[in-house]
Amino acid sequence: MEAHPSAVLVEVVDQVATVTLNDPRRRNAMTPELGDALAAAVARLRDEPDVRAVVLTGAGDAFSGGGDLKMLERLRAARFMEARAFMLDFYARYLSVTGLAVPTVAAVRGAAIGAGLCVALACDLCVVDEDAKLALNFAQLGLHPGMGATYLLPRRVGAQRAAELLLTGRRFDGREAARIGVALEAVPAAEVLPRAQALAGQIARNAPLAVRALKASLGLDPAALRAALESEAFRQAESYGSADLGEGLAAAVERRAAVFTGA
Repeated sequence: MEAHPSAVLVEVVDQVATVTLNDPRRRNAMTPELGDALAAAVARLRDEPDVRAVVLTGAGDAFSGGGDLKMLERLRAARFMEARAFMLDFYARYLSVTGLAVPTVAAVRGAAIGAGLCVALACDLCVVDEDAKLALNFAQLGLHPGMGATYLLPRRVGAQRAAELLLTGRRFDGREAARIGVALEAVPAAEVLPRAQALAGQIARNAPLAVRALKASLGLDPAALRAALESEAFRQAESYGSADLGEGLAAAVERRAAVFTGA
C-alpha cells in the first residue's frame, strides 16, 4: 500500500519549513507508508537551499500515537532476520529527519508515544504541550525499545533517568518533559506550533553557514546512533518471537493490564 500524497504536508514560510504528519484519524500512527511519505518530504527539503530550519509536527490531537499495532502483530509471524531487516528500514524512514543539515524543532501536541516520541527526540529541539501524554512504553507491550530510544533518550536526560523511563514505560506530561530535559519547554497546546515556528524563525535569521556548522558540531554521533539501531533491531526481532509481546498487544487492544510470563 502506498502513502496518500497528502500523508505528510510541507509548508515553507520565511525560510522555515513546517512538516506535518497528516493521518489524524489514526493519531499519526507510525506505518511504513507514513514513514515513506516523511522520508520523501525530507529528501525534497534537503534540495531546498532556501530552507534554513524545519518544524516537525502532527495533525489533529496527537503528534504520534506510536507504532501501528497491526504492523507489530504481523511482524510476530516474520522470521527473525526478516523482522530485523524490516525494523532497520522502518527506523530509517522516520529518522531521515536526522539527515537534514538544518536545525529541526519538534512541535508536540497531545500524545507522543513510544517510537513517536523517539522521532521528536531525534529533532534538535522540542517544544511540547504542557498536558501532552508522553511515554516510552515499549516494555509495557513486551517489546524491546526501538527507533533509537536507547541512544536518543540518555543523550537528553542522562543514563539513570532514561533507564527509569524505559524500564517502567510510565506516562508523563509535557511539564515533566521540560523539567527533565526531554523537551526544551512546555507551553499550552494552542501555543506549541507558533512557539516552535518562532524558534525556528529565530534560527533561520542567523548566518546559514554558521548555523549548519553548529548543528553538525552539536549533533548526533551517526556511528553511535547506527550501532544503537542495529542492536535495537536485533532485540526487537527477538521480542517478536515471544509470547509476552502477544499478551502485551492483546492487553493494549482490550485496554487491560498485561500479565507477562517471561516466555
